[in-house]
Amino acid sequence: MRPILLKGHERSLTQVKFNKEGDLILSVGKDTVASIWYSFNGERLGTLKGHSGTIWTIDVSEDSKLAITGSADFSAKLWNVETGECLFTWSLETPVRRVEFNPYKDEILMAIDAVMGFNGRILVFKLNKDNLSEQSTEPILDIPTRKDFVKAMIVGYSYGGKYIVAGHQDGVISKYDAENGKFMASEKIHEKQITDIQFSEDRTYFITSSKDKTACLVDTDSFKVLKTYETDAPMNSATITPVKDFVVLGGGQEARDVTTTSAKQGKFEARFFHKVFQDEIGRVAGHFGPLNYVAMHPNGSGYASGGEDGFIRLHYFEKHYFDFKYDVELTANSSLA
Repeated sequence: MRPILLKGHERSLTQVKFNKEGDLILSVGKDTVASIWYSFNGERLGTLKGHSGTIWTIDVSEDSKLAITGSADFSAKLWNVETGECLFTWSLETPVRRVEFNPYKDEILMAIDAVMGFNGRILVFKLNKDNLSEQSTEPILDIPTRKDFVKAMIVGYSYGGKYIVAGHQDGVISKYDAENGKFMASEKIHEKQITDIQFSEDRTYFITSSKDKTACLVDTDSFKVLKTYETDAPMNSATITPVKDFVVLGGGQEARDVTTTSAKQGKFEARFFHKVFQDEIGRVAGHFGPLNYVAMHPNGSGYASGGEDGFIRLHYFEKHYFDFKYDVELTANSSLA
């Protein structure tokens, strides 16, 4: 697969997202600017400028009209996707690590960091669509980090917006009632920090990635680990394909450890695993640093990866990918590249 290279960020990428239709890609990084791209050719449509620190996270509304970003500058911003205008800014106590629109209601979910004496919180704000420039600064839900937990780095909505699922720095996942914030369940599934959570298309299960070199497929209701995918490098992101029975993982050695290491030794590859049998079936190389995020096209036709090297690599699968029939005798020596 010959990738389309998207070069518009001056520093490393932190998150890459497709919109619901898959015709747009939104990206953020440590250079304080968010970018919007056409996914069919990689042309940059525009930028969202206004943050003064690293932008950790971005999401786009179901109708692709609005975007929200969360930054290390202690703020989250609401944007008009078409014009690039900043519509509203939430000023918060600490950096914002993850944001997400509720796909079922006019609500916005945020996870804010634990620094300077603050313990970290999960916040939900009502989205005022009648007047986008006037939003409430008082959350409708405020879920503080429990005394027996460490901070949540990642949050997301389950099916029907029923639950809020959080991934914590110590490898624990937790679940809360999205209506009242009541704690529902928790489970330690990783030995180190959870770096990403991405849901299946129907949001009945999700995949986690972790610094402990594994990814886990987890049932939303029972919190049971369904499958585990083991690698030889820390994983920063994982995503589920909606067409084939595959999952895609991205990561690599920490940037500080690879200054004299080749890309091959640094393990900077997107790794494809069979979702059911848990076997690694192929890798796609190309980045010159760890993959910080991987996102699947909504129709399963390709994926995008954002790297520590500042590049977004957009891959569209060729015919043999869709024709591929899994053989249980396959080893991890195959390649998709």
